Amino acid sequence: MLRNPIALAVAFSDYAERHPSETPLAADFAELLADEAAFERSRTQGHFTGSAWLVSGDGERVLLTHHRKLGRWLQLGGHADGDADLARVALREAEEESGLSDLAVELSVFDLDRHLIPARGEEAAHWHYDVRYVVRACASESFAVSEESLALAWRSIHEVADDAASDDSLRRMAQKWLARPRMSA
Repeated sequence: MLRNPIALAVAFSDYAERHPSETPLAADFAELLADEAAFERSRTQGHFTGSAWLVSGDGERVLLTHHRKLGRWLQLGGHADGDADLARVALREAEEESGLSDLAVELSVFDLDRHLIPARGEEAAHWHYDVRYVVRACASESFAVSEESLALAWRSIHEVADDAASDDSLRRMAQKWLARPRMSA
């Protein structure tokens, strides 16, 4: 496996500079880099995952999944499975879970979230250190529901930001997205 923990450490430091209130969280993510197994789901205490804030071409909507195992609306994403390039993981998961091709990933970290995954069957409860990237739909936005989802839906980012019933991290990402400087066409 090709690992570049220095690049991720720099990315976490850059993230902390852009989001000073999240500096302790970014430090926790950087600390996990010292563990060789951090990119493997076999690390039962917790491991890295990569997620996609998959936005429509116009930047007004986000594609969410009604997650089959967790039963909640969330962003697309999944396990690194040994891949230390978490931007690539986010892109791969977005493609696999949405059926969309012609996607583009931004390489800077968009959001960090550490969350507990409940025990299920023989799998013990464990932590996901989720590194989230912006992924843009560059062409067709006609998705296909994968076996990991109960459903997929494009939702207005403004509505997600204002929806008290939405997952806290979804609202946070929507607010971060809406606070970004807009590019002129």
